[in-house]
Amino acid sequence: MYKPKPADTSAVVLDTELTELTERIAENVHDVWAAGRIAEGWTWGPERNDAEKKTPCLVPYDELPESEKEYDRKTATETLKLISALGYDIVKRP
Repeated sequence: MYKPKPADTSAVVLDTELTELTERIAENVHDVWAAGRIAEGWTWGPERNDAEKKTPCLVPYDELPESEKEYDRKTATETLKLISALGYDIVKRP
């Protein structure tokens, strides 16, 4: 049986700049997901229907419900924390 073992990033604290970056990454995560769904033939629908390939989440990021945005934010945050935990620095170019 598969038992996920994500890296422990609980001790990593992101600085303010990286925290602000999470929202932009979260938006991109959503856009990548949406582009993939559209390429697979999915379209917008008021309720998720796998048989008909419809989902209410095929909307711009800013129109998503907070619960969906939080899913993308968590992915973004955990990715940034893992990068930091592995010893990498993320530096914004001037």
